[in-house]
Amino acid sequence: MHEYAEVAVLRLGHRPGRDERTTTHVGLTARALGADRLILEDVAEGRRGTVEDITDRFGGPFEVTVTDGPLGQIRAWDGAIAHLTMYGEPVQAVGEEIQARHRQEPLLVVVGAEKVPFEVYEHADWNVGVTNQPHSEIAALAVFLDRLFDGAELDRDFENATQRVVPQETGKRVVDGDDADAAED
Repeated sequence: MHEYAEVAVLRLGHRPGRDERTTTHVGLTARALGADRLILEDVAEGRRGTVEDITDRFGGPFEVTVTDGPLGQIRAWDGAIAHLTMYGEPVQAVGEEIQARHRQEPLLVVVGAEKVPFEVYEHADWNVGVTNQPHSEIAALAVFLDRLFDGAELDRDFENATQRVVPQETGKRVVDGDDADAAED
């Protein structure tokens, strides 16, 4: 979201064959709910194409990068770091502090796929729990981003879309990007 400092989501870990869909959905959720960039580990590079295809069709801007050193990304990050973990401080307790810091500097949101090295807990400015209950990292990311942007991400306009969903009371309607404004009237 352009009026804010960058938000990048680092998908830490990826178990081939097990996490394909989940890693893709972390990326799609990051894109749809206001993040600027997804950082994937090289082992998850195959998910890049799907997220980029959605960005090409439904708009952006949104970038996907791949790294062979995710812990190096964390160590070198020039900004604040929030690690989503069910063991962290409740999002409702630290959300305002994270928002205030994000107004001043980029934010890296770490979303783990498997056991996260303790180093990540130590490097994070906040270890954030969404309910402190076991559930989906995708859901945690969605709630976190919505609280970070106070819902403003829901009204975001995506640039250069070739397709747009036209909201319907019933059914599905997708139109070419140029026809979207006329279809919504």
